[in-house]
Amino acid sequence: MSNIDWANLSFSYIKTEYNVRSYFKDGQWSDLEETTSEQITMHMAATGIHYGQQSFEGLKAFKGKDGKVRIFRMEENAKRLQSSADGILMQAVPTELFTKAVVRAVELNLKFVPPYESGAALYIRPVLFGSGAKVGVSPADEFTFVVFVTPVGPYFKEGFKPTKQMISRQFDRAAPQGTGNLKVGGNYAASMKAGQMAHDNGYSSVLYLDSKEKKYIDEAGPANFFAIKGDKYITPLSNSILPSITNMSLIQLAEDMGLTIERRKVALEELATFDEVGACGTAAVISPIGQIDDIDEDKSYVFGDPKVAGEVSTKLYNKLRAIQYGDEADTHNWVTVL
Repeated sequence: MSNIDWANLSFSYIKTEYNVRSYFKDGQWSDLEETTSEQITMHMAATGIHYGQQSFEGLKAFKGKDGKVRIFRMEENAKRLQSSADGILMQAVPTELFTKAVVRAVELNLKFVPPYESGAALYIRPVLFGSGAKVGVSPADEFTFVVFVTPVGPYFKEGFKPTKQMISRQFDRAAPQGTGNLKVGGNYAASMKAGQMAHDNGYSSVLYLDSKEKKYIDEAGPANFFAIKGDKYITPLSNSILPSITNMSLIQLAEDMGLTIERRKVALEELATFDEVGACGTAAVISPIGQIDDIDEDKSYVFGDPKVAGEVSTKLYNKLRAIQYGDEADTHNWVTVL
């Protein structure tokens, strides 16, 4: 696509040609429908609008230097969407239907996969929502599943450069026994006000503490938190944290590199002991964090050179991207090559 500036893409929506859809009605999923329409028609009483019966996923496709397109770990996204569906009583999308829809959406839009070494990727957004009409608070009996794609640049405009985050105890991302471990839209709506406040004050995101005691690190805005301390890869363990597929992958790569993995509660005061910290997720891969300001306690934590990504984070970032682009062997069978 000659009119797209691949090297300067932001993380925003760009129109592509096709999306694919399937509908659950009368107890079964329909065959995939291919459409060029960007619009969805639904009943005004759909549960997805009124009661938040909605979940989505995010994954990426990459073009390698060999010209082949690779989709990263889509089976794990299928499993996570199924978990989210189960958590809010939606009809789960079978893995076979999910992967077929993802592959088809990418195939139909191959011209939008950014070129190798452009720094961009094709973002894939599957979304599932209750489209059946209900007025009382109860699950829908009809659901719509859509997969669309769009080329994107880095989630954080800084790219792979350290950002500043802020801690604020004024906001909770999710309740301890709520939906924090599900990828549902309500979690993101709940984070918007805090996120906007962070941006207005020059921070990339909010570092959330646990909702119950405000003693432990929970999530780094829209991403999982991790830290490097010596030869340890440390990441919070909590029922209110979204299981990140990127974090799962980084844990495996860290083990491959000989690091010890610690998934546990991470006390706030431990920030002062970490060599490197970062946020990780599909959109950003790794976003190094150079400084965290606890605005309520008027305290700052700085990690190494706050303008330079740490050594271990850099190695993990480069390793994961090399697998995604096909520059290194996919020894864990994470990639689907089209």
